[in-house]
Amino acid sequence: MKAIVLKHTGGTENFALTELPAPTIQEDQVLVNVKAISINPADVATRYNQHFQDYILKLKPGEPIVLGWDIAGSVEDVGTAVSSFKKGDAVFGMVNFPGHGDAYAEYVAAPASHLALKPDTIGFEEAAAATMTALTAWQSLVTYGKVKTGDRVLIHGASGGVGHFAVQFAKHFGAYVIGSASAPHRDFVRSIGADEFIDYQAQPFEKVVKDVDLVLDGVSMTQEHIERSIQVIKPGGILISLLSGFDDAFQAELTKRQLRGHRLWVNSDGADLTEIAKLLRTKEVKPQVSHRFAFQDMGQAHELLQNGKPIGKVVVTL
Repeated sequence: MKAIVLKHTGGTENFALTELPAPTIQEDQVLVNVKAISINPADVATRYNQHFQDYILKLKPGEPIVLGWDIAGSVEDVGTAVSSFKKGDAVFGMVNFPGHGDAYAEYVAAPASHLALKPDTIGFEEAAAATMTALTAWQSLVTYGKVKTGDRVLIHGASGGVGHFAVQFAKHFGAYVIGSASAPHRDFVRSIGADEFIDYQAQPFEKVVKDVDLVLDGVSMTQEHIERSIQVIKPGGILISLLSGFDDAFQAELTKRQLRGHRLWVNSDGADLTEIAKLLRTKEVKPQVSHRFAFQDMGQAHELLQNGKPIGKVVVTL
């Protein structure tokens, strides 16, 4: 099968299009013939950051480095213990995160529990786009944030991969949504449901927002940014951080302000994806695929995501 291997940690020049044996599935796995792959900041970080690569992938000695986790495609075969899928089913999922997803390939062996049926109202590209970032938004707002009708929610990076799903999920659950992004993305953020828009480059968000129940902060690895975020949360509210952890001093500040905090690591979860699929089927939630690349142009997809700050998602097709 065709696969893209990372020869060395570093730049996109280290990608190599090659042939590898198709994977053999275990009893609880599904063999997926991949039609589309979604690219995430985690893919980029794993390519160039050795520490992140070691922490996430946990490679076996001599194992080829095949990046990626987000796939959509058709079922080619199922393990003997799998009853939820059959050959020919269209599926999508985030495979083995954290871990080695081996997604940059024609065929992927995926645990059945990491997949969901693709709604017939969307294509493979849109389904691939609604995996890691959609799960991150869902687990942030629903699993940990318990978002509900009437909540005031601030979403940083509202035009990005996670952010544009978070805006739509929060609106589905009846929240009042404030989205922050740069000025060129104002119309897009408002079009997906945000009640208010903040141009973070024009004004400090903490000067114009207050009494928020939930902040989703996934735009900065600095503690300075989450320190600003908690200034807008009212007592009893929650901060969900995607990039910055909480040291003891910050945790003490949360307690002092009567706030909760959670540092989220997204996990593969087919049950969560099945719930997301319901909203995709009705088009209440729409993935925004802003750029598409051919499989052999994987390096270009990485370069765009790393340097271009695209709206929504970048997808590679096979």
